Amino acid sequence: MENLTSVRFLLPLLAVYIIIVLIPFLQSIVFSLTDYDGYDFANAKFVGIANYQAIFQDQTLLAGLGFTLLYTVATTVLITAIALPLAVTLNRKFFGRNFARSLFFFFSVPSMAVLGLVWQYIFSPLGTGAVNTFLGKFGVSPVPWLSDPTLAKFCVIFIAVWAQVGWHATLYLAYLQAIPADLYEQASVDGATRGQQFVHITLPQMVPAMGVSIFMLLTGGLKVYDLPFTLTTGGPGNATYTVTQSIIVTGIGSGRYGIGSALGVMFFLCCVILVALQQIVTSLIEKRLS
Repeated sequence: MENLTSVRFLLPLLAVYIIIVLIPFLQSIVFSLTDYDGYDFANAKFVGIANYQAIFQDQTLLAGLGFTLLYTVATTVLITAIALPLAVTLNRKFFGRNFARSLFFFFSVPSMAVLGLVWQYIFSPLGTGAVNTFLGKFGVSPVPWLSDPTLAKFCVIFIAVWAQVGWHATLYLAYLQAIPADLYEQASVDGATRGQQFVHITLPQMVPAMGVSIFMLLTGGLKVYDLPFTLTTGGPGNATYTVTQSIIVTGIGSGRYGIGSALGVMFFLCCVILVALQQIVTSLIEKRLS
């Protein structure tokens, strides 16, 4: 009876999930096998895997996939590498600790779209940009921050790391505060250094938090759209083009719903594979350290 009661409570949520997520996804699979243009599906023709083949022949779509993977991996590695030691530092007692915690968390409060517009002025490749104005006082010529493909990628990744590292450090901080202080006291009595305490006590206890953080970074990175779009509009060229932008521009903007749906299905499969690998690796690390 308890199980039946739980199912009854879950039915409304399940219905919403089926209507909003499952049915549109199944429609996308069907659309991906046709030349549907978004107007009359009755006139759409079955084309098989032609849309999937077209994806690998379109350099714009491949560029979007390549930058999305680069952005996801880079932000996940950098944010994890910075947020964990930052959380350990913020967990110690020092003057102004609460202010420092609030300051780092504040970076993640504004939306990525707003940050993109603000940093567009800061990293403007013109001489009037904030960074180039500062460098100009030292005789440095204007740097093409957003007009050079390599520098534009660097700027997008840098802003994403700057904006999210405080939030993930706060997540780690919450887990750190749940670690019993007795473990550190006993380790200190046994002569363990701070580095040894971090490796043998802090790190194993933080594996669950790292799993949650990395999962959120992977899923957020794979579906990124707002920051690159507002900062560079996908440019210069296709340097900061993303998969999400490709789906919107190709599927909705160009009326090629078949190719857009095929790209969405492939993108979903890539997300499933990456997240599954992350879960497996996290589970193995947790078992090894526990």
